[in-house]
Amino acid sequence: MIDVSVYSALRIEAERDEVRRLVVGAVVVRHDRVLILRRRRSDSLSGRWELPSGVVEPGEALDDAVIREVAAETGLQVTGIRDYLGDFDYLSGSGARTRQFTFVVDVAATGPVTLTEHDTHLWARRSGEPPVSDEVRDLLGRFDRRQRDPRSWSAYSPGNGA
Repeated sequence: MIDVSVYSALRIEAERDEVRRLVVGAVVVRHDRVLILRRRRSDSLSGRWELPSGVVEPGEALDDAVIREVAAETGLQVTGIRDYLGDFDYLSGSGARTRQFTFVVDVAATGPVTLTEHDTHLWARRSGEPPVSDEVRDLLGRFDRRQRDPRSWSAYSPGNGA
């Protein structure tokens, strides 16, 4: 269950760990498939497949950042944040220690994926091997385990004071 205090705790832990840059990622599922996006050839990680994700702006709440990034990168409207799956650290292109917090989101059922920062998207089968990093693959495995136990889901909706 996502309690609004989780967002603050995540930020405090990142600050304690001297993480300089925060990123949010989103697991978007439709018809038992997860949305992954491929970076454009002109990007620093050209051709890499990833979840919708992006940098948290200064002073921005993590849940607001998830909602903004999903809309900006896919055109999809987040209707709820169901679960926090975990995080992983990496060095950004500029060498800043970065932490990505990944959440499971629900999106409005209507509307196609409209890309703005990637060259293509794929609704990948979760049971297969989507072409993503090991860190994202681990998070998707955690998601699958939680799918098998529906009692582990939270019922958090954006905009309720986080």
